[in-house]
Amino acid sequence: MFARTALQLALWLQVALEQSLPKKGLQPFIPDSEGDLLFLLDSSGSVSFYEFSRVKEFIRGLLRPFTFGPSDVQTSIIHISTVPTMEFPFDRYLSSGAVQQAIRDTQQLMGDTNTGKALSFAKEKFFTDEAGARADVPKVLVWVTDGFSTDDISQPMQLLKDMGVTVFIISTGRGNYLELSAAASQPPEKHLYFVDVDDLPIITKELRDAIIDVIRAKRLRAVEITSSSFRLTWPRLLSSDTGYYVLEYAPADDPRRKLVKQVSGDHTDLFLSDLLPDTTYEVVLIPESNEHYIPPQTTRVTTLEEEISPTRVVISESKPHSFRVSWAPMLDSVRSYQVLYGPLPGNSAKLLEVDGAHNSTVVENLAPNTTYLVTVAAIYKSGKEKALSAKACTQEESSKVRHLRFEDMGPNTLKASWDSADGPVLGYRVRCRRQAGPSSLFSVSPQIHSVLLTDLASGTANKVCVKPMYRNQPGKGLCRMVHMQHVTAAQGYKHRRSA
Repeated sequence: MFARTALQLALWLQVALEQSLPKKGLQPFIPDSEGDLLFLLDSSGSVSFYEFSRVKEFIRGLLRPFTFGPSDVQTSIIHISTVPTMEFPFDRYLSSGAVQQAIRDTQQLMGDTNTGKALSFAKEKFFTDEAGARADVPKVLVWVTDGFSTDDISQPMQLLKDMGVTVFIISTGRGNYLELSAAASQPPEKHLYFVDVDDLPIITKELRDAIIDVIRAKRLRAVEITSSSFRLTWPRLLSSDTGYYVLEYAPADDPRRKLVKQVSGDHTDLFLSDLLPDTTYEVVLIPESNEHYIPPQTTRVTTLEEEISPTRVVISESKPHSFRVSWAPMLDSVRSYQVLYGPLPGNSAKLLEVDGAHNSTVVENLAPNTTYLVTVAAIYKSGKEKALSAKACTQEESSKVRHLRFEDMGPNTLKASWDSADGPVLGYRVRCRRQAGPSSLFSVSPQIHSVLLTDLASGTANKVCVKPMYRNQPGKGLCRMVHMQHVTAAQGYKHRRSA
């Protein structure tokens, strides 16, 4: 009986593995794709070695089906660090195997998270022969971030998008949704992803398909579609010396409302606005060449519905008696927003009115350590209403660790101690991000207020954070940088720390 059961289990496991594991030699192939694909990789000290390795594996899986070459896809990596660095130019690796090995060999640089500098650096490299970039192909930027940057990203990111670069953002941390959605190409629903670093494979196919939509085929297509506008892009078919384009567009159900625009031959995109919501447009691009006949290109584009409920509600700045509620997108057709909130469980609720020109408000006079249900309703000028809800938690009273300090315990070893936080603490979580070596994470009981930190290399700067843990949510953490000084034989190990 036991042998029979074991045999059945073995057969079941074999079938399950065959269904879940990819079959060698049957990797998907993506034809008719041509573009320069740049990865902006957070290589700073704010990212652990484990997280950096997981992101590299994600990039390798994302790129595996593509064909690489001067007439296909080219890729490159720029490190976000104190000084931005290009790992390899676009045209160095022209086979899938070579690209896979190059990404595997990529090493973390550490340093500061100067994302704005890296974006300005990317703008230069995206359009230079020196970096192997090509002038007449789509440009795609994929930025993988833990949500933290030490400098401004808005201006350099906008310059990239103004130059025709499609921007995808993957946040593996607690990034600011409003800031990242403004940085990504529009609409953010198709260009912005929030996912834990261990769950990156979940979005691989969706992101790859979105990238393919940008770089596949040399055709007229629409991007940045809203309820009243979209941008048309097409391959370079002419120049300013060889001709011009005539663009015709009209609602599919009313061709008599056709509009005509003339565009210079050196253009490859055109933004159309003042369109009707939820309407399908027939678009025709006619290249008027003075050298030879070029056939017209056509496409159909449907604008979005005007009434779109808030697609995301974000809770931030949580305190014992208040938190901030933010939402997106903002639409001109919204007259006002209503924010309804009440404790869970319970049947009482209060209402806040917010002007339609704002997308954020602070909810105050709340009870500490309490879960609230928050509903944001958009009140449209047409009288329609649409809503979206989220849960929010207020913090414990005085839920903060105090007086984090360090004591030298010998070569490469420190003792981190702290004063206890107030309230019913369930324990403490201590994280040490080493400049050299892997990060470490400790969970200790509420009675323990110190841990030993080992393997701290001399001459390095390491970040230590202590956070109290409560029943509903973590309390406010306290972080300090600890610098391990270089040691000489005469000094021994005393006076090696400065924090």
